[in-house]
Amino acid sequence: MGVAQSVTRPVATTGGLVAGKRLGQGIRFFAGIPFARPPVGPLRWRPPQPARPWKGVRAARNFGAPCYQSAPLPRLGPWTRAFNSQLPASENCLYLNLWTPARAGERLPVMVFIYGGGYTSGAGSVAIYNGKHLARRGVVVVNFNYRVGPFGFLAYPGLVRESRHHSAGNYGLLDQIAALRWVRRNIANFGGDAGNITIFGQSAGASSVWLLMQSPLARGLFRRAIIMSGPGTLPFPAMMTAREKLAAACAAGEKFAASLGASSLKALRALPAAKIQQGHSPIGFAPITDGWVLPAGPAPDPQARVINGMVADDIGIGYYGTAPPPPFTMSQYRRGLRWLCGAQAAACRRLYPARNARQAHRALLQARRDRAKMSLALWARRQLRYSPAVYTYYFDHRLPWPQHPEYGVFHSSELPYVFDNLQVMRRPWQPRDRKIAREMSAYWTDFARNGNPNRGRLPHWPRFRARPLRTMELGVRMGPMRLMPAAREQFWKKKLHTLLGF
Repeated sequence: MGVAQSVTRPVATTGGLVAGKRLGQGIRFFAGIPFARPPVGPLRWRPPQPARPWKGVRAARNFGAPCYQSAPLPRLGPWTRAFNSQLPASENCLYLNLWTPARAGERLPVMVFIYGGGYTSGAGSVAIYNGKHLARRGVVVVNFNYRVGPFGFLAYPGLVRESRHHSAGNYGLLDQIAALRWVRRNIANFGGDAGNITIFGQSAGASSVWLLMQSPLARGLFRRAIIMSGPGTLPFPAMMTAREKLAAACAAGEKFAASLGASSLKALRALPAAKIQQGHSPIGFAPITDGWVLPAGPAPDPQARVINGMVADDIGIGYYGTAPPPPFTMSQYRRGLRWLCGAQAAACRRLYPARNARQAHRALLQARRDRAKMSLALWARRQLRYSPAVYTYYFDHRLPWPQHPEYGVFHSSELPYVFDNLQVMRRPWQPRDRKIAREMSAYWTDFARNGNPNRGRLPHWPRFRARPLRTMELGVRMGPMRLMPAAREQFWKKKLHTLLGF
């Protein structure tokens, strides 16, 4: 009887009926719903095809397999077990999951999360992405799997020839678009508002959000966007769009195929998935400007209100090695400032002075943080041309980890707070951590509700303005903060304006 009571009533989807399970406190959970046909055999490296309908009621109570990728390591740098899916990977992987608190007839805001992993790993089944606690705030939460690595982003001349769009390479992005289309068509039956969808992602998921804002294929599939540690954080023009053009990606794809002993598309499709996964591309695997999914030079969706932010020790700032870092030296300080500041290294030393190795380590870290904060501010200033509202943030609270202080506020460390999922990790959590999790999850869901993170009694989060430059500090304190002292602000504004061209 207990098992029967935990099963939800069937819900109709475009593929057929699904039954999930009840999680308590009014939350229903549905997992492993196919939003596209398995991309296997002749469908490997093709745009996702509609899922085949099924008869009867499909059990939707367990996560589907992650898309094919390397097996997770027990711990890779700061990313422990909770940051990685523990399920066996498969090419049969295009499934989505959702958490809903809705009752019959409700039309709640919808939040669709896109995972990170450098376009080479990730899954909707990762523990910290569990949407249960966000859903308790009155939103429907969805995540899904998309193809990664060579299965998601291989470009190859034979693929271009067989495509009626003369395109190749962006299969992972096409999976994301297919999932969003499924949400638009089906979410009302789960109590969600198909006209009020917010997409949010972190790292490669953040870059995906930004690229979906630029893709004509994704127009009308969402209203708002949250970008977490993605474009804007690092001051490189390539972070603002897809990294490679189709021709260069196809040339790299030919070298990749040759390294596997495959001389044709037919031969590539006949290879075992494990062999393909072991291959290495000369340019890696990531979205490209293919002329269809991502045309050259489109403007972002002018209707999208945006949040974009970073963490204090993000990629390019903090330490990410797997062994304890060696003692910092003055030589590292000087080399680091030369790399950051180039010909202006002497000016940098005056702005970030140090007399000993301890001071030098802090100074170089601050210089890296300032560069990233200014890069993000310039991105936001540019985005004001298109978006009716832009909000930025700087997350600076250390996830408690006494054994590894070297990782600081590392890339992805805000995710347990955003999802209010501290319980999935064994850490010495303090009342301050729980307060931050409550407030950050409230900001995110309030933004999804009406395009403004300000609601209730939380500290006010102002819109981004070009003058004066401010951002929202989340963590050590909650409230607006100045980016940096005036002299450092002027230095980085001038240097990055020249580098980025805006």
